[in-house]
Amino acid sequence: MSTLRATLIGFSAVLMWSLLAVLTVASGRVPPFQLAALTFAVGGVIGAAWVARERAWRALRQKPQVWALGVAGLFGYHALYFFALRLAPPAEAGLLNYFWPLLIVLFSSLLPGERLRLYSVVGALLGLSGTVILFAGKGLAPALDYVPGYSAAFCAAFVWASYSVLSRRFAGVPTAAVAGFCLTTAALAALFHLVFEITVWPENALQWFSVLALGVGPVGIAFYAWDIGMKRGDIHLLGVASYAAPILSTLFLVLAGFAEPRASLGLAAVLIAGGGFVAARDMLRRK
Repeated sequence: MSTLRATLIGFSAVLMWSLLAVLTVASGRVPPFQLAALTFAVGGVIGAAWVARERAWRALRQKPQVWALGVAGLFGYHALYFFALRLAPPAEAGLLNYFWPLLIVLFSSLLPGERLRLYSVVGALLGLSGTVILFAGKGLAPALDYVPGYSAAFCAAFVWASYSVLSRRFAGVPTAAVAGFCLTTAALAALFHLVFEITVWPENALQWFSVLALGVGPVGIAFYAWDIGMKRGDIHLLGVASYAAPILSTLFLVLAGFAEPRASLGLAAVLIAGGGFVAARDMLRRK
């Protein structure tokens, strides 16, 4: 598989994650860990079906450190992210959470054969500026009461960036192994739900469809696509291109009627697109 094709597959995960917010809102009042258990179960079943079809059961036989990375990345990130949304305003928590693309660009310089390029940093900072404008348009109100939530959001960004970059160190691990990570995450989320939450089921067909769509896309196929992108694609470009997620997510919320359009949206789009263009300088030059 070529680097370009793997990068495009990885970017498809970003596109699917842009639907995460609108589908989550449309899923109703299902508690976070219950929602994670349901959606990761769907994503895990999809992966298991793929493994069965390809008879790739050996892919699940991985070393403990591989399982630790996969489960910590998927479950750890979502646990921290849900925690952040409970203890801080969603806009501010989302802003801090979207430090993970910038961290991916910076962390990737530590990989063998990689180096930190100035234009990668510039592109990442442009994308981050667009994200800041995107969320600042909603009005930020930092307060000491929200420090635990803000801390959880930043830690979530750190966990996801670390998981993404470290996946490159295990490039020999088949993507099919992600099915096992998803099923394990579903089991842990179900356990946390039973301990900490009260069960609330979707109330109508739209909410059930949203839960299923989450499991198929943003909390399912997206992880397999991202794994391919991180292991075989242009990790610098994917890190910056990930800034498309917050703006696309907002656009989908506007189109669905869950948010109002803002003038700052256009400026954020220019900065985010410009950041991706700058970061892609090497790939554009080769083509």
